[in-house]
Formats: sequence, C-alpha cells, structure tokens
Amino acid sequence: MTSVPGSAPAPGPAPDPALTLPPASAPQPAPVRVLLADDEHLIRGAFAALLALEDDLLVVAEAASGPEALAMARAHRPDVAVLDLQMPGADGVKVATSIRTELPGCRTMIVTSHGRPGHLKRALAAGVRAFVPKTVSARQLAEIIRTVHAGNRFVDPDLAADAISAGDSPLTARETEVLELAADGAPIAEIAERASLSPGTVRNYLSSAATKLGAENRHTAVRLARERGWV
Repeated sequence: MTSVPGSAPAPGPAPDPALTLPPASAPQPAPVRVLLADDEHLIRGAFAALLALEDDLLVVAEAASGPEALAMARAHRPDVAVLDLQMPGADGVKVATSIRTELPGCRTMIVTSHGRPGHLKRALAAGVRAFVPKTVSARQLAEIIRTVHAGNRFVDPDLAADAISAGDSPLTARETEVLELAADGAPIAEIAERASLSPGTVRNYLSSAATKLGAENRHTAVRLARERGWV
C-alpha cells in the first residue's frame, strides 16, 4: 500500500493482549526477623500477637528464660532480639552480651518493668541498642524495633535522666559479684565456694560493699544496690 505524501503512516497491527507482560513490580524488602524473650507468658504472647499485625516485622522465635533465648537466637539468627531484663537462668544483659559475641549481626534491646540506672548502664556497655519500659505501646515497640534494626539507638528519656543523676556504682567488680551471690541469703561458706574465694575474703568484700553503700549489713547493702540497679 502506497502512502500519500504528507499523510500519517498506516498504523501497525495492535499488540496481542495475551503477549503483553505486566510492568515489573519492585521487590518487597524481607521483614525484620524478631526474637521475643520474656518469662511472663502473657506479656510475651501479647507482644507477639500485636507485632504480627505489622507487615514488615516477623516474630521467628519466643523464649521464656535466658538460656532458651540464647538457644533460640543461635537457631533462628534473628535481626533483632527483644529481651526482658529479668529472666531465669541469665538476665537480658548477659544474654545480649553473648549474642553480641556469637551473632554480631543481631541487634539487641531490653524491655523491662524494673528499669534502674545501673541496669541501663550495664545494658549500654553490653552493646544493647534500646532500653525501654514495658509500659511502651505496641506501636511504639514496633517503631523502636525498626529504629534498632536500622542501626540507631533508643533510650527511654526518663530512664536516661535517672541514670545521669544516679552516677556510677562505687562497687568494684569483685564486690558486685560477691554481693550478687549474697542476694539470696546464702551463708558465707557457700558464697566463698561459688566465688572461689576464702571465707575471710568474702567477709572483707561484703564489709567493703556495705561501707560504700552506707548499709549496716550485707542484706541492706544488697537491697540498696538492687534499688540502684548495681546488682
């Protein structure tokens, strides 16, 4: 067919709809893999149910104790581990320390109902990326998990202010260790055996700790140290 000079070219055949491919969609990022560790089943279950509503977060494992949390972290290799501070077997800070050593790609955060200045300082020294109270809302928790996964930090402002005003613990590492061993009322001989020290050395450490804390005995020293989060 001859086209007329100056006229539009004849249209070609229409494309076959069956052969037309839809535009490629951008790949969706993988969800943030989360480990939840809390010895209170009700709280852990509530957090898991609420986080399940977030499209970009995936709870891959739950744990009810410190050793179980570490085992779940090793097995599932989460992106973020949300750890209760006080758990049977090992507290959240000890678990975070182990995770930091064994699984450096996993970031950790502490959620607690017993936040004390000393706890916060221990957590930050262990590489914990966030420290928040259990009164946080599910929406806030989800946002903090995203913040931690992105490599940033979050510390509850009230806890941070308390930590600044409280100052550092006056106890040495050995005094702290012996005071922790004395917390359950164990006799001197048992503390000495567990700490691999002589009974006389244990008495000296307990006396020194009590003096530094202004306590009349080791039981009061334990209470005062706990209130400040130093043990």
